[in-house]
Amino acid sequence: MRIISGEFKGRKVKAVPGSGTRPTSDKIRESIFNIIGPYFEGGTSLDLYGGSGALTIEGMSRGMAKAIVIDVDPKAVETIKENLDTLDLNDRVEVFRNDSYRALKALRKRRIKFSYVFLDPPYKKQKIKKEIEFLKENELLEPAAVIVTEHDAMLKLPEQIAGCVCLKHEQYNSTTAVTIYTNETEGEELHE
Repeated sequence: MRIISGEFKGRKVKAVPGSGTRPTSDKIRESIFNIIGPYFEGGTSLDLYGGSGALTIEGMSRGMAKAIVIDVDPKAVETIKENLDTLDLNDRVEVFRNDSYRALKALRKRRIKFSYVFLDPPYKKQKIKKEIEFLKENELLEPAAVIVTEHDAMLKLPEQIAGCVCLKHEQYNSTTAVTIYTNETEGEELHE
């Protein structure tokens, strides 16, 4: 895997060893960032299912200021830390080994607001709707935050979740789809 654009363009990122983690392909990652970016002027991101950390690193490469990455798998956490170390990003990215729900409860206590959230859970264990509801109800989202979800192509997510509105839905192949939501404040309309 390679970083596609920005400060670390062309740099390699290690994948998590074994078959327990399904990495986001370079093609899908590029498509996601073309939709939500492609470049950023700061902002804080949260990746609840970090894997190799490639989505977060791509965001940092394109201008995000800070990030928090969570993964429950010790091999994934080790890989994320190695990738961050290689690119000298340790001072801008915090990494924690935890499951998504415990991580969200801990983040609520820190009162952090996220500009970008990446939810790419194991397809069979997805809790995307509940996680978005938790983020919204606990005021963990900036007013115009963007939430990127990668999920099984067979899963049909609603047009709105807790006031977050579907901005874009793309199916990439027979197994993978991406649905992107934006946190809309009361009374505003979405313009594409």
